[in-house]
Amino acid sequence: MTPTATTTDAGVLGRIRDEILARQRFLITSHAKPDGDSIGSQAALALALRALGKAVRVVNADPPQPSLLSFPGVADIEVAPRVEGEFDAVIVVECPDLARTGVSGLEPHFIINVDHHPGNTLYGAVNWFDQGAAACAEMVFDVIASLGVPLTPEIATGVYVGILTDTGSFHYSNLSPRTFDICRQLLEAGANPVAIARTVFDDNSVGRIRLFSAVLSSMEVDDSGRLATLLMTKEMERRTGGRYDDTEGLINVPLTVREIQAVALFKEAEPGVYRVSFRSKGDVDVSEVAKRFGGGGHRNAAGCTVPGDLPSVRGRIAPLALEAIDRSGRASA
Repeated sequence: MTPTATTTDAGVLGRIRDEILARQRFLITSHAKPDGDSIGSQAALALALRALGKAVRVVNADPPQPSLLSFPGVADIEVAPRVEGEFDAVIVVECPDLARTGVSGLEPHFIINVDHHPGNTLYGAVNWFDQGAAACAEMVFDVIASLGVPLTPEIATGVYVGILTDTGSFHYSNLSPRTFDICRQLLEAGANPVAIARTVFDDNSVGRIRLFSAVLSSMEVDDSGRLATLLMTKEMERRTGGRYDDTEGLINVPLTVREIQAVALFKEAEPGVYRVSFRSKGDVDVSEVAKRFGGGGHRNAAGCTVPGDLPSVRGRIAPLALEAIDRSGRASA
């Protein structure tokens, strides 16, 4: 089936379509530490461009999460800190700033920037920024529709992976009728939502479960009961046999507690440096907290990297997260 585009920004979408059709050699990339939206969007777009006879390479600074490797096109993604070669265009998906790709060598090329993150720096020759998209995969779906490429089960699977993961399994407040209209078309084209969800969320190792247990045991809840903090250290990884990426989805567990409105997960990236991930409910805007430390993301899902020892990092983050919770309460009052 040929997908039906849902975007209202026909002008820039038409420009992207024309630039793609006029060019032959493409590089596709996304942000470092790519998530399901990054990987699903890249895989689907690469499959669509190859269906048009285009030459395509997909290169990221970091590898996909192991649970995503079995999806169509994901195993073909290259991991490299720099790209060499000639490209007619570089398409950067789901990345608000070119430096956050972690891939060098992109700057000299014609760049098409497709993103939905607040704070996008509009670094491309063509920029499509749609903060209303629940996932960048929604925008990629529209690009594919504009190109007239029929939805295959493989392309539909990539787009669905992006939407499923970036909406927190349809938990976040960025959902819209557009999201479900696209998902309807994806299922009609052959995406299997049950199989995809099982692959993404039910691909655990013993080490991952043990790491989950260790991290959840570290949970602290503030006196008001609204903010939970979690800790993952390198020592926990060694002790449990888990991996850094094995905590995907773990941060959402405390949000199942009725009173908890936001969660911060402190992951030790290296000695004296913590990667802080945030999740929240409703109108609690954790992206504003992440931005204070040079990070970013969405209202209900964001992250940043903060240097310092754990007490000082936690001491700087927690009050700001509580302020975000307070602001949402005043706004809804």
